[in-house]
Amino acid sequence: MSGQEGVKFDPKEHQHLRYNPLTERWVLVSAHRMTRPWAGQTESVSEQQVARSDPQNPLCPGNTRANGQVNPDYESTFVFDNDFPALQPDAPDPPQDDDSLFQSKAARGKCQVMCFHPWSDVTLPLMSQDEVIKVIDKWAELVEELGATYRWVQIFENKGAMMGCSNPHPHCQVWASNFLPNEAVLSDRSQRAYYQQHQEQLLLRYADQEAKRHERVVVQSSDWLAVVPYWATWPYQTMLLPRRRHILRLTDLTPDEKRDLADIMKRLLTKYDNLFEVSFPYSMGWHGAPTGPHLSGGVDHWQLHAHYYPPLLRSASIRKFMVGYEMLAQEQRDLTPEQAAERLRNVPDEHYRNRKKSDKEKE
Repeated sequence: MSGQEGVKFDPKEHQHLRYNPLTERWVLVSAHRMTRPWAGQTESVSEQQVARSDPQNPLCPGNTRANGQVNPDYESTFVFDNDFPALQPDAPDPPQDDDSLFQSKAARGKCQVMCFHPWSDVTLPLMSQDEVIKVIDKWAELVEELGATYRWVQIFENKGAMMGCSNPHPHCQVWASNFLPNEAVLSDRSQRAYYQQHQEQLLLRYADQEAKRHERVVVQSSDWLAVVPYWATWPYQTMLLPRRRHILRLTDLTPDEKRDLADIMKRLLTKYDNLFEVSFPYSMGWHGAPTGPHLSGGVDHWQLHAHYYPPLLRSASIRKFMVGYEMLAQEQRDLTPEQAAERLRNVPDEHYRNRKKSDKEKE
């Protein structure tokens, strides 16, 4: 079967496949579907009014958590062991089955919660640059501390009820494990194969190419680049990449690179919030070189990067659902990454809450 003769391909009109070199999977792009009417589920768009401090919130300074422990009156970041951890350091080994269809392995680790700020009514884009730098510093400390023991340290943030976040207080989680999770295994394999073939890091070259082409760049700085990846699956998915040098982990960032990272994170997340004038939900996480036994070397193919996966599609009330074809056949998206990047680039740089506050003060 061949394409229609005499018709010039237009990515905004004609479906096509794009390859993700990190996961070795293809994504179906069907931008013409954005014109279809929507009669499915919509989400509430009324923003939750969050109190700056809530005596019933277990993440606020001075409050008591579920296990009876009392939080200190912290003034910056605060880290504690997760009261309901998915991984524990002393779990026993599971028994082995004689049939290879029923394999199991030991899973041990440590789960922590990290609060970004003592106030519940702020998010990262509304924090000061110095406050975001303190978050980055703490991330690096946790990678160093947990990475001394565990092979993988996963920092991730689920923001918003739409992403399953049950507490509005600004926070993330850190799970360290004695095994490489599935996504890390895929990324390790693909980056290693590319490095062995080309003698350069896949994501360092990718950042260089995206900076030159610019059509998928959302924001950039001297040290960092935020793009909607060529192979993005989620509508406004982005990737945050160092653009100038090879960096394995958060622990390798210089003070200047951390300051620049804080700035570009604020700019990117402000773009997200301004797109639909809502506190933009997402799941995000950092991927860096494996730790533990891998600290001694053999991971030069890795390049530090962060993934942002927001679910919103057409508006603050309409989200993308990964169901049906996506679950059973292949990932699919409805607008091109280039269209998504352009929409994010074109929204204002000033956060909509600050703009509305300023407008109100002028009245």
